[in-house]
Amino acid sequence: MDSESNPISLSFDQMMAAVQAFHDKHDFRDKGGENMVYRLALMTEELGEIAECVTKGKGRTALSEECADLLILLMGNAISENFDLGEAFWRKMKVINSRDAQIVDGRVRVTAYRGADD
Repeated sequence: MDSESNPISLSFDQMMAAVQAFHDKHDFRDKGGENMVYRLALMTEELGEIAECVTKGKGRTALSEECADLLILLMGNAISENFDLGEAFWRKMKVINSRDAQIVDGRVRVTAYRGADD
C-alpha cells in the first residue's frame, strides 16, 4: 500500500520505512543529514513553526503539517541513532501511565516531580 491509497491506515513500520527511504534517497548518512546537532536545529525550527501556528491562529491544516514535519524528524532521529522508536514509545508510555497527575497553574501535568528530598 502506498501513502496515496489510504494514508490513515499506514502502520508505524510503513511510516518508518518511508522515512528511511527519504534518508536513503538523499543520502543523509553520508551528507550530514543524520548529524544530531543539525537535526536538533531542524527540530527547533519545526517547533517554532508549530508555535507560530498556535499563537497566530493559522488553523488546523497548517498545524497538522508542522506536527507531521516534527514527527518525521523524530522518526529520522531513531534512524540516525539506530534505536527502535516503537519500543522506546511503549517503554515510556508504561512509565508515564504509572504516574499520578497533578494540577499545575490550573492545568493537568503528568511528570516526574522531584521534591525537596530528591
